Amino acid sequence: MLDIKLIRDDPDGVKRRLRDKGADSDADIDRILELDKARRDLIFRTEQIKSERNKLNSEVPKIKKEGGDTSALFARMKELGADVKECDAQLAEVEKEYTDLMLGLWNLPDPDLKPGGKENNEPLRYFGEPHKFDFEPKHHVDLCTDLRLIDYERGTKLAGSGFWVYCGMGARLEWALLNYFIDTHIADGYELMLVPHMLEYECGLTAGQFPKFADEVYKIANPTDDRVHYMLPTAEAALVSLHRNEILTEADLPKKYISYTPCFRREAGSYRSDERGMVRGHQFNKVEMVQYTLPEKSDEAFEELVGKAERLVSGLGFHFRTVKLAAGDCSASMARTYDIEIQIPSMNGYKEVSSVSNARDFQARRGQMRVKRADGRIEFLHTLNGSGLATSRILPALVEQNQRADGSVVVPEVLRKYLGGIELITKETK
Repeated sequence: MLDIKLIRDDPDGVKRRLRDKGADSDADIDRILELDKARRDLIFRTEQIKSERNKLNSEVPKIKKEGGDTSALFARMKELGADVKECDAQLAEVEKEYTDLMLGLWNLPDPDLKPGGKENNEPLRYFGEPHKFDFEPKHHVDLCTDLRLIDYERGTKLAGSGFWVYCGMGARLEWALLNYFIDTHIADGYELMLVPHMLEYECGLTAGQFPKFADEVYKIANPTDDRVHYMLPTAEAALVSLHRNEILTEADLPKKYISYTPCFRREAGSYRSDERGMVRGHQFNKVEMVQYTLPEKSDEAFEELVGKAERLVSGLGFHFRTVKLAAGDCSASMARTYDIEIQIPSMNGYKEVSSVSNARDFQARRGQMRVKRADGRIEFLHTLNGSGLATSRILPALVEQNQRADGSVVVPEVLRKYLGGIELITKETK
């Protein structure tokens, strides 16, 4: 949620930055300012009425003691009570529209981001060299099928298109990747959290996914009551609500969390001819990183998360690049995002395997997550998140980049300890 003071002080600047992000919010900003004034006027009017009523109420004992007539006084107090009730009803109506509009606004992009969409994304740095083959390389779908790492056909039979089954060595390879990610994060001082895979609406609201994108998740209705949960699209939705409605101290921060979860996406996206297999799907595995931090430490935390994602990908021996996203390519909740993009040879380009983002105080305002300073001041903290990492594109890149002419796949050295020392995956590997 945006700071209403910022909207009051610089409405044109807020409109411009939201337009940079592709949001047409000018009319909403104007209406929010109208509602904000009406809201404050109603609150002031109600306070005046209550003050008059309290004053009159305090005069009742004095008039009674003097034997006077209090009927006119009580009639006026009754009128004032009706006025308060009417103001409260108007205020509730104004507050609802105001809150709905404020929750619908996107986060402001950082001022240094280029306006527009992905066409204005900026590659910042490249790591390693593009992979070259002295033979005709196979597509990861064919490699995974030939080596019986993934069963696409039975995944579709079980759950429909956009799902797959990890088999034998494929399941072990997937688990090795997750163990590599988790062990690295724990060594870096992050706390592992295993969170529920079904969340309540308030989690999506705090993360900024709801109400705007509420239709893009899988919902689960409870048959015994009116509760509705949704399957988490990313562990960020859970981790950024851990401290919802809490006031932390400076000494508590930073909070550094990771969580492994499957992630569920109702809309897996439209497939292009080069995106067959597990590059897009309705369910995939991911380790998510989240930090809660002081505002002045926010940029430092962002660079830390970017560096962690880069080191994880580098440790697997991949060629990749880090890209600074333009304002319009950042998600609605985020002020800043860098993508780590890996090369998948069969796709003739780069695919994102980690997005690292800074929400600034946007999520904290929605979830009322604050920090109490040493001098007693209370202010909103900052939240950040990053994929660390998602496997659905890592595994295809791994088998494609590490394939050999005979159809076998070399296991990256960092994963071998999780696979009992296996260095090469062949059809005979168990």
